[in-house]
Formats: sequence, structure tokens, C-alpha cells
Amino acid sequence: MTVARAFLPDLIAPPLLGVAMIPLQTPDLTPEKLGVMLLRDGTIQPHDMVQALALLASRGGRLTDILLARGMVAETTLYQSLAAHWGVGLANLSHPPDARLIDAFGASDCLRHSILPWRKAGGATVIVTAYPEDFEPHRPRLTALFGALVLAVAPARQIESAVLAVRGPALASLAETRVPESESCRHFRAETLRVPIFLMALTVLVAALLAPAAVLIGMTVLATFCMLAFSMLKLAAWMSLLCPPPPVLPPPHPPPDTALPTVSVMVALYKEGNIAPRLVKRLGLLDYPQELLEVLLVVEAEDHQTRSALDGADLPPWMRVVAVPAGRVKTKPRALNFALDHCHGSIVGVYDAEDAPAPDQIRRIVDRFLSATPDLACVQAMLDYYNPHTNWLARCFTIEYAAWFRQFLPGLERLGMVVPLGGTSLFFRRDHLERLGRWDAHNVTEDADLGIRLARHGLRTEVIASVTMEEANCRALPWIKQRSRWSKGFMMTWLTHMRDPRLLWRQLGPRRFVGVQVLVLGSILQSLLAPLLWSFWLVPLGVPHPMVTALSPPAFTALYLTFFATTALTIAFDIAALRRTGHRLSPLWVPTLIFYHPLASFAAYKALWELLTRPFYWDKTSHGLFD
Repeated sequence: MTVARAFLPDLIAPPLLGVAMIPLQTPDLTPEKLGVMLLRDGTIQPHDMVQALALLASRGGRLTDILLARGMVAETTLYQSLAAHWGVGLANLSHPPDARLIDAFGASDCLRHSILPWRKAGGATVIVTAYPEDFEPHRPRLTALFGALVLAVAPARQIESAVLAVRGPALASLAETRVPESESCRHFRAETLRVPIFLMALTVLVAALLAPAAVLIGMTVLATFCMLAFSMLKLAAWMSLLCPPPPVLPPPHPPPDTALPTVSVMVALYKEGNIAPRLVKRLGLLDYPQELLEVLLVVEAEDHQTRSALDGADLPPWMRVVAVPAGRVKTKPRALNFALDHCHGSIVGVYDAEDAPAPDQIRRIVDRFLSATPDLACVQAMLDYYNPHTNWLARCFTIEYAAWFRQFLPGLERLGMVVPLGGTSLFFRRDHLERLGRWDAHNVTEDADLGIRLARHGLRTEVIASVTMEEANCRALPWIKQRSRWSKGFMMTWLTHMRDPRLLWRQLGPRRFVGVQVLVLGSILQSLLAPLLWSFWLVPLGVPHPMVTALSPPAFTALYLTFFATTALTIAFDIAALRRTGHRLSPLWVPTLIFYHPLASFAAYKALWELLTRPFYWDKTSHGLFD
């Protein structure tokens, strides 16, 4: 079938005067033939083409991506040559597409595959693609939707811009509701909790006035139980790491280098104008093949500060900016949901603005995915801080992160328990992530929530011994704000997943169900009730304590020994974790965390207040202050 030029006035640049249905699998359309044509036209230098073809042979991917990622040819020149090579038109996408055609194919699929059903012309539909060599698998679906097809080419960035121009707001709205209602907190209403919590507080107050000793004993026992349960979970995690690891059998057919997948990395930025250039430099140290790596710098459309900084950052071809249109909420998970539609990789990762990942991290994670069973959905790298010596708060935060990422999470994984994810240095099999509905856009600890959802659906998370360095938040007020967001997210996550406890029990099993209660609910209650336990430090100083008279001497002694035993276990746990790092921090700093943990209680009470007043508010953490 041929389309006359009269049907496409100025919409497709030459050479399209008439285009037949494209036979995409003819022998003449190989990368080598394309390379010969580019050399003949003088588009690329011979030594560059030799290098590009060698990379293609050893690593796979697309020749066009290699040429652009390595800066071997200008984008416009390359696509002019591609149009001539394939015998198709070069689309002029300054003319808007037909939104109805995009809706029929799906805007998300348009972005993911860089395919744009553009215009009707003479009884055919013009399909614009950035990768004509990958068009054939999509031909049956497109033909079923649109009938006769005419192919044209355009750069992926232009296709993305054309789709977003007509469907960007709709995709931004969809980003808020990706997770199924039954597993999302988006319909949470703070007012539904206010009355129950008010009545509970009133009941405790009245009971305290009528029977103060009984209330004090009850709350102290509850606080001690939470502390003891959490300590036992930590001890089990620690002991599991001291045992020999289970043997890891090599895959039956180790994949060759040519099987390396494309990896997409998203970095959500908001008001990060001072850190954007350093971020670009750090991510530039990643040694994964550039032609198989894309980094998406995700910014809010209204964040002119960050966008201006990125405009002046001289981004390499494999990095690009994705602007997120305004919506009802402004959260990191919403931005990630929107940006995921722009990703082309089968493995998707997340970094934070201040991250400095190990250069070989992505390659190690890819190797783990390629050698693992299909139920491995997520790989979590370890997090650490590059400014532990800034002040006392930074030292304490560094010790806490060492305990969490180097001992507690790996131990939970070894025990087969639910692993609550960290917010960064996470990598997913994209298909699993899509199937689960991506991130909950309304949850301010979308990482912990996603970790539980992965486990509920029978998928695994592994912690890999690759480190990403971050900046420790070492100012008291910003620290409390950040921790209150984490605590509020834990509260929201527990309320969401406990809507149907019996279903959660069936999905996780008894052991992991109990583990989630200890990990999520237990840590919340422990932070809220901790002041009761801190008062026991006054007893050795001779300060009268009401529990001394409220309990019998043996009971008080047992309670006091439990308190000191769990404190000693925590100190030993933290010292052991600190030794797993390369930091030259004295273990004598570890006992000073006794004065650090009260900040978490302040944050927990702030979190509870915000849960009842501003449940979806994202308290932003500033970065780049102590870099």
C-alpha cells in the first residue's frame, strides 16, 4: 500500500513520498549494513563504527543507542540516515499527534516502546518509532487496532514529548492510583481515627486518675514487651548471619555478556538545585555499559530551581530529565510512578539525590537477577554515610544505618522474613513491579509498604553487599522531620495492611505475619512508649520511681534486668554492625545512642499528630549541606 504525499503535507519530512508496508526482517536491514551506509555517507568515523559494532557484538543492545550514548553521531544526523536506510519517512513531530490513536494503543505503552500512533493518512495510520528494528513484534497488535500501517521514524525524546503534550496530565493522574484500592492508603481519612484515638486517650486518662498504679504497670509492661520482642527479632537476625550461609547453586546456563539487559534508574529530585551537578558526576562513575543504561532525573514541573540547575549540568546522552505535572499529592512515589512509564529497561532502579553508589553496583545487581529464580523481584543495596564525622548526630545516624542495613535487613532476609525496603538503591524486575501496581503514591514510606506487598504476593527481596554512600542528616530539627515522615509512613503502612488481618495471615504465613507486627507495630509502640522505660535510668541515681512500690521486689528486679539486658544487646548489636563498615568510629560512641533515641520519640509523636492532621504530607529532607 502507498500513501500519496498529498495526504501528509509537511507532516513527514523527505524522503517519504510514498511508503509501503515495511518488510522489517529482510537481510539488508542488519546493523552491519547500517554501519556501512553511515560510513559511506561520512556520518561516522571508521574507528567509531568499529568500536560500536564491537560493543554491539559483546554486549547486545541497539546500534543506535550505542552511537548516541557514546556521542559518536548527532541525533538529527543519525535519524536522517535511519530514515534513508529503512526507506521510511522522518516524522516532523512539531505537529501534534491524534490523541485518540494514542489512547487506543495506550500512552504508557507509547512511552515504554517509543512507538507513537501519530496520524491517519489516506486510509492508513502513520506509526512513528525510534527503533524500527524492534517494530515487528508490535505489528500484529497495531494492525489489529488501526488496520493498514505506514512507518516513520523519530528520536525517542521527540516521541516522548509528543505523547506527554497530549496525555501528560492523564498519566500524572494515573500515577496516583496505580496500586489496587485494597492495598493502597489513598482512601485513608484522618478524621476516622481522631475519635477512636481521642476516646482511647480519654479512657487511659480516666483510668490513670482512678487507678494510676495499674495503668502505669500496664503501659510499662506493654513498652517492655515491645522492646523485648524487637530485641529478640534483632538477636535472631544477628545469629542467622553468624551461621554459614546456605549454598548458592550456580545457574544451569550462566548468561553470556550479550544477555545484559537495559537498566533504567530513576532519581526523584525536588528543590535540589545545589546538588544536581554533583549527582550527575557521581552517577557518571557507574561502569555499566552506557548504551544499556538510562538515568531519569525526575523533577516536579513547577520546580524551576532544580530544572534550571539540570539545564546547566551538561547531561550525557544516557541521562534525561522527566518533568512531573502537578497533581493532588506531591510525593516521591507519585513521581516514580509517572517516570516509570518513561523507562525502557527490564530492570528498574531508584537512587536518591545525594547518593554515591559503588561503581560496579548495577553490574553486580544485574548478575544477581540473571542468576536468580524468577521470584526474586527486588535487590536492595546497603546504605552508608560519607560524612560520619560531621558531628555527634552524624556518628549516631551512621551507627544506626550500619545496624539496619549490614545486620538487621540481611538477617531478616536469611530468616525468610519480610524485608522492609530502604528508599534508595533498590532495583526491581520491572514486570513484577508493574504487576503489583508500582508504588503507593500516598504512602510517605512507599519503600516499606512495597516490601510488604512484595512478600504478600509471594515475591522475594535480597540484600546485596554493595554499598551506596549517602549524606547523613545531622541537624536535629531536619532529622526529626525526616524521622517523623518515616514513623508516619510505618503507621500508615500498618493500618493499610491490617485492614484484613486474616488475609494478611494467609498471604504471609504465621511466622512472617508475627514478624511484621513486631517490626512495624512494635517499632511504633516502642517509640511512643519509650519515655516510660527511660525513667528507669533514674533509679540508680536514687530518684524515687513509682514502679518500685507498684511492683513486688522480684517483679521489679525482673523488669529492671530485662531493661538492662535489652540495652546491652542493642549496644552489642550496634558494635558488631559498626565493625562491618570501613568507618573508623570508636565503639565508645555506641552507648551514646541512649541520648540519640529520644529524638525518635519526639519524631513519633510528631508523626502521630500529622497522621491525624496531614496524613499525606511529605516533609522534605534537604541534601547537599555536608557533602
